[in-house]
Amino acid sequence: MTKNKVIQPRVIPGFDVLKWKEENHARIIRETEGMTRAEVREYVRKGSEEFQKGQRRRRAEIKK
Repeated sequence: MTKNKVIQPRVIPGFDVLKWKEENHARIIRETEGMTRAEVREYVRKGSEEFQKGQRRRRAEIKK
């Protein structure tokens, strides 16, 4: 059985993770304002799909 490779996160000087989180939260609230539950579910599904594509791409780059 193979173990997953542990990747250490990069430290980005000057990056404020709390500010980033708050800005993204506000953006999501703005983008989903007035949507029905079904529309919000679709919004989340699409976002998740895009995130997963990015993760697969990053893993492929690491394996090279």
